[in-house]
Amino acid sequence: MKLKIFTDGACSGNQSEKNYGGWGAILRLDLQEDTHEKEIYGGEPDTTNNRMELTGVIEAFSALKKPNLDIEVYTDSAYIVNCFKNKWYVNWQRNGWMNASKKPVENRDLWERLLSLVECHQVRFIKVKGHVSLKSTEETWEKHYRKFLKDSSFSQDEITLADFKTITELNVRVDALAVRGACEAKTQKI
Repeated sequence: MKLKIFTDGACSGNQSEKNYGGWGAILRLDLQEDTHEKEIYGGEPDTTNNRMELTGVIEAFSALKKPNLDIEVYTDSAYIVNCFKNKWYVNWQRNGWMNASKKPVENRDLWERLLSLVECHQVRFIKVKGHVSLKSTEETWEKHYRKFLKDSSFSQDEITLADFKTITELNVRVDALAVRGACEAKTQKI
């Protein structure tokens, strides 16, 4: 049984003094007879898009009640996917949390938190294309699908075109949750 987590982050006025951001996540478990989903979201002022992307993943993992789960995380954040795919965090830890440019790793606090949450699960991070129109033509869907298969190293047997459309629909929904969190953060001035 595989848990699928879809996450996104959003930020208006990225890195300005009066910005606000949001994050969203959908935890989805497909069972033979039923699908179970949980939506979570939130937001905060004075943040960045990368912090919100990381927070979405952290909050999704924080919502889990059991260790040792088989998890696929779908995100449009190359920042997160590449960190895990290329194991940037190994070098960061080895180098005292300095990056390849010998500068402190940005968002170290969130990376450390995420790494501690991920370590007790079997996790695969998967990059999805953000902001894909659900009204795409079949030809456009096919093009996006082929690129997804190539980039993710899934086979057509593992992820069908119909599965890809569902992944895309969930990515659009989680983007809306992140925007909702950002709007609430702005309105409430958290």
